[in-house]
Amino acid sequence: MDIRVLRPSDIPHVQLANITNLPENYFCKYYLYHAMSWPQLSYVAVDVSRPPKTPYDPPKIVGYVLAKMEEEPTDGVQHGHITSLSVMRTHRRLGLAEKLMRQSQRAMAETFAAHYVSLHVRMSNTAALHLYRDTLGFTVDKVESKYYADGEDAYSMKMELGDLKEQLRDEEEAVFGSEGLDEGEAVGSEGAEREKGRKTKVKVGRGRGVVDLVEKNEAAATTAAA
Repeated sequence: MDIRVLRPSDIPHVQLANITNLPENYFCKYYLYHAMSWPQLSYVAVDVSRPPKTPYDPPKIVGYVLAKMEEEPTDGVQHGHITSLSVMRTHRRLGLAEKLMRQSQRAMAETFAAHYVSLHVRMSNTAALHLYRDTLGFTVDKVESKYYADGEDAYSMKMELGDLKEQLRDEEEAVFGSEGLDEGEAVGSEGAEREKGRKTKVKVGRGRGVVDLVEKNEAAATTAAA
């Protein structure tokens, strides 16, 4: 099984999985809006156990998570939002939904420094509630009355990403050290400005001929005065 970033070419297959499994469906342009606006956040699970017979065969997408960053958060806090999550019935109980969610959450924290992630879920969807609350650690923030088109109420849930962001910092320090990644020398005007302010350690004293130089200068000055 391969979990990778959603590509625009995946959208018809993702839409098929959505229509097959969920009552809330979207136009292709809505998926494309997510894929183009936040390309780091949406993922698909691809069954690679049976490779395509030809280069023209589509990937076998068996699950997806569609996610975004909240553009105008009402609370003023930068956070992500899970728009939709689905796994085909033939590939459930393999942990794919959890893996898709965790990958998206990691990208939210890593790429956009999101403070938390939110979502809505039907109050009657016990399987999804178990995943969000018991496995992933979401908590119920409030109940939104008649949120869905058929009149069912929704739990508005959220999960803080502080622990995940700290874990990402620890991972970066373990790889690059406490000073972070060395990005190399700057070039152009930025490099020139940085060069002006750069401090270089050098040896001083007789080892560098400083005293000899002073003595020669003084001798030259005496000769000129005479």
